[in-house]
Formats: sequence, structure tokens, C-alpha cells
Amino acid sequence: MLDSNKVAAFISAKRRSKGLTQQQVANKLNISFQAVSKWESGTTFPNTELLPGLADLLGVTVDDMLRGHESAETNFSYSKAGVDIHYTDALKKEMSSMISTDNPRVLNGLGPFASLYDISFDSMANPVLVLKSEEPGSKQKLAMAYGFVESICHDMINHLVNDIIVMGATPLAVLDTIVCGNAERETIKSMIKGMADACRQNECALVGGETSVQPGIVENGTYILTATIAGIIEKEKIVDGSKITEGDILLAVASNGLHTNGYSLVRMLMDEMPQIKRDKIGDEEFIDAIMKPHTAYYRAIKGLIGNNKLKGMAHITGGGIEGNLKRIIPDGLRAQINLSKIKTLPLFKHIKDNGTIADSEMLSTFNCGVGLVLVVEPACADHVIAHVKPYHNCYPIGEVTKGEPGVEFSNRLIW
Repeated sequence: MLDSNKVAAFISAKRRSKGLTQQQVANKLNISFQAVSKWESGTTFPNTELLPGLADLLGVTVDDMLRGHESAETNFSYSKAGVDIHYTDALKKEMSSMISTDNPRVLNGLGPFASLYDISFDSMANPVLVLKSEEPGSKQKLAMAYGFVESICHDMINHLVNDIIVMGATPLAVLDTIVCGNAERETIKSMIKGMADACRQNECALVGGETSVQPGIVENGTYILTATIAGIIEKEKIVDGSKITEGDILLAVASNGLHTNGYSLVRMLMDEMPQIKRDKIGDEEFIDAIMKPHTAYYRAIKGLIGNNKLKGMAHITGGGIEGNLKRIIPDGLRAQINLSKIKTLPLFKHIKDNGTIADSEMLSTFNCGVGLVLVVEPACADHVIAHVKPYHNCYPIGEVTKGEPGVEFSNRLIW
């Protein structure tokens, strides 16, 4: 707990010991001297953005300043090792408003040791939790380098949500983890905002998480993101592909680009051809096209979940269409896909042409324009297409036949 009187007295004493006036401190920090005066009267605290600069100016650690006294003389301290506990605590407190929610199921906020979420569902006789962890892969390296910090958090949340809704689940809550070498206020703020906003857009809540500062382990300026989502579903309504039968139709739901897969290959291409990032793909530059957030599909399909119209759903991520669709096709059945029906995106053609990449490699690395594959019985296909189309393009690309388990392609992709 911060003691405003102790902090105020400490700042005032340290300023005087350095022979600085309030105005000089204000000038150094590019703020008004009234702000410094308020700090020293205990009226307000310095915000987290100013804490490192003020501590450096006064010759103390952020921990000492927010504690209101210097720690005992020692050659070793957590602050000297690169972690200011009080600074990170103050940062967390500032971010708490970003994840606040009016969801009555969220029973507490930041501060307690763990998050509490009410999972009483009177409408479900046998509720089942659906859990998944995810990270945005090497795309986050590009995000940090090119200023897509908030965007990459949407990628991670949308990917998580997609992974559980294909089993028919309703997303409930997300816990995040940020591992970094140093906690930069604006970067952390952008990340929390991005995750919280993405959760709201997917009708779930960011309920808490962990920010782990690891100097010496993680380089300053490097951030590693992961998150875990919890969803819920009635046991009898789980969508796992077990009801798929011969003759069912395969529907493609369009992606908006790479989503979160294939970035190691793309980064290799960018290293070999640095100019490619400024190439135009339609009206946008290549770098903007590849950094679009992973498409979120929950709102498009939630009205179909639980009414037996969807027999199976595959989220097309690493491994492409074949690698993901085969995970839900039952034994004795085979997914037949006509590649010529897939509406590929210009972005993928640009990558293929510049990298001289074979179609087989493109299909196993990228989604090639298909973000989801829905498996439906023929009588429901038109209804499902009409339901999804206000959100994303949706169209048939094949059917289920008898045969060896797996996915079989016919014809060729049209680039």
C-alpha cells in the first residue's frame, strides 16, 4: 500500500538534498512545477510514465521512492537487478481500469492472488469447460518492430476464441501472460488495452494475468505474449466432428490474410527482399497487409452453435487446410476439396511469386484465404452460408466421401 505522506516527504527531501528547486525538477521532466508541488504535498502521486525519470533525477530507485525510504545499505537489491516491484505494482494499478467489466460473472478485479469467475449455468445440465492456451508466434517479433503492439494482442485473443468456438464453446474469460526484460509503460498499456478490447469484441472478459519482468533472461525491448482462454459448452452439444457423414458439404469461411501462421517464412522473405514490405497489395502496403489481426469468427457463427447445423468446424492455422481439417474427419471418411473453388487472396499470390514457392508449400504453410472450414449436411448449407455472409464470405469447396481418413485435393489453386 502506497503511503502518500511518506512518498511526499521522501521526494521533497531528496529534491532538496540534490539542490534542486521544484521548477528545475519540473523542467527536467517536462511538466509543470505545480505537479511537483502536489507530489510533495501528498495530494497526488507521480504517474507511472514519470516514475523512472524522477527516480533517476533524485538518485534513487523507483522502489525506494514509492516505499518512502531508501532500503538498508547493501550491494545487492532487486531494483539493482533490474526489477522495481513498486513500479510494476503501480503500473498494474493503472492498467486495472482497462480490464474492468460489468460482467456479473467476474467477481473480482486486479489485486487478489487469483481471478474469480462464476460458472453457474442454469440452462446447462452438463456444462463442460473448454480450455486453450495460445501465443501469436513469430508475428509478435514483427509487431514490436513495426509498431503493431496493440494489434498483435487482438491476434492472440481472436486465435484463442476461434480455437474453442470450433468445438461449439461460448468464450468466457481470458488470462494473459507478458514476459519482458523491462516493463515499458506505454508498451504494457497498449498490450493490456488490445487484449481487453479484443475480449469485449468476442463477448468475453480479460480477468487478469501476469506481467513477469525478467532482466538478464529476456532482452530489454523484447516481449513474449501468451494467454489462456476458458469457454463453456453443454456436454451433449460438443462439436467434434463425430456426427460427420458421407455427403456432408465443406464450406470455406474467408480469412483476411495470414492470421498468425507462416511468419517465419515471411520474415525470411523480408530478410532476403527488404523492399517487399513497401510493395503495394491493392491499396495497402505489404507490411500492413501481413499485420492485419487474425479474423475473429465468433459473432459470425454463434447463432449456429447448438442447433445441430454445424457437424464439424476446423480453424485453419499452422498446417493449412489439410493439417487442420483432418483432425475432425471420422475414420472411414475423407474430405474432398476442389482447390479451384478456393478464393485465394492477392497477398498470398504476392508471397508465392516473390518467394517462388510451390503450391504444396503454400497450402501447408498458409491458410491461402480460408480461415475456417464448416462441415454441414447438404440441406443446411444454404442457410449456413446466408447466416455467415453478412460477416465473412462463405462458399462451398468440397464434400465428405467414403475413403481413407484425411483430406484429398483435386484441381489447382487459382492465383
